[in-house]
Amino acid sequence: MKIIPYLPIYELTRGVTVESIHHGAIAVVDVAGRLIASYGNPDAVTFLRSTAKPFQALPFITRGGQNAFGLTLREVAILCSSHSGTDEHVEVVRGIQTKVGITEADLICGVHYPYHEPTANAMRERREQPTSNRHNCSGKHTGMLAYLRMRELAGEEGLHELDYIDPQHPIQQEILRTFSEMTRVEIGQIGLGTDGCSAPVFAVPLRNAALAFARLCDPEAGAVMPVERAAACHTITTAMCTHPDMVAGPGRYDTHLMEMGQGQILSKAGAEGYQGIGLMPGALGPGSPAIGIAFKIADGDARGKVRPAVATEILRQLGVLSSASLETLASFGPAFPVLNWRKIVVGQGYPVFELERLN
Repeated sequence: MKIIPYLPIYELTRGVTVESIHHGAIAVVDVAGRLIASYGNPDAVTFLRSTAKPFQALPFITRGGQNAFGLTLREVAILCSSHSGTDEHVEVVRGIQTKVGITEADLICGVHYPYHEPTANAMRERREQPTSNRHNCSGKHTGMLAYLRMRELAGEEGLHELDYIDPQHPIQQEILRTFSEMTRVEIGQIGLGTDGCSAPVFAVPLRNAALAFARLCDPEAGAVMPVERAAACHTITTAMCTHPDMVAGPGRYDTHLMEMGQGQILSKAGAEGYQGIGLMPGALGPGSPAIGIAFKIADGDARGKVRPAVATEILRQLGVLSSASLETLASFGPAFPVLNWRKIVVGQGYPVFELERLN
């Protein structure tokens, strides 16, 4: 019998009639790798997209990249980001590039206007064209180039025979190995693709991606991890939780959720309706293990409103969010009004899933 990977997860009405239904799948895993809750098929294989960024930065930090270039936690956070392209974000990225000895011209991530509309509008008004540092992936690419530069300074040869984003480049090969070890998926079983920024991107089952987030949040628990990598996991989670404004930007869900979580919740969105969340040990109560959550909105959530609403509902069902926390996040869901162009309420959006508890 064929397993249907995605089930109805969110409905939107117009009046009292359901007008559209989004489908999705969810996996909730503890740091030991036990599936503790799910919805749809937790083994659905799909690309993490930008949700993989903390793991793409992990080899650089593991090898001592933060100390090699004197990076602040704020700068480490933007290596893991899908930032909004504000002037502040560009300033931080440029600061890293100066420390490393590279320039914006070295990036091959492409160009787009900032996600932050006020910044994009200001640029259009002064007829300023966007450049690579405004790209939401410029932090990730700067981190990859920093790792390349560090290995080059250490005397490693043959690093410029391929572009740094070529899947066969030593940088990308080490990122792939690290991702394989964090997710416990053999390299040959990882789906490979090309991301919007032209860097390699990975597809694995949701439960394995969730496991990677749990391990990121508590690297000493579960399977044995090298000391240097465990320390790098702590550096990355501390950086992201301390500087969530660098991970996303003004008004965005990752920023608000991590600010509200006060160091207990790690959050990283990806394109096409993907989301990864890590809960630190104790987030579900005294003695609770680190938890990883990964889910996918099957149709990609083009307007970007369903993914935050579903994330909030998952956390509500797991008992992570207090009433005060839910009130803080209310603009993101779990339910929201559907407005027309005159800002009149014409319907509602609401979750229609119940997590299946497995223990």
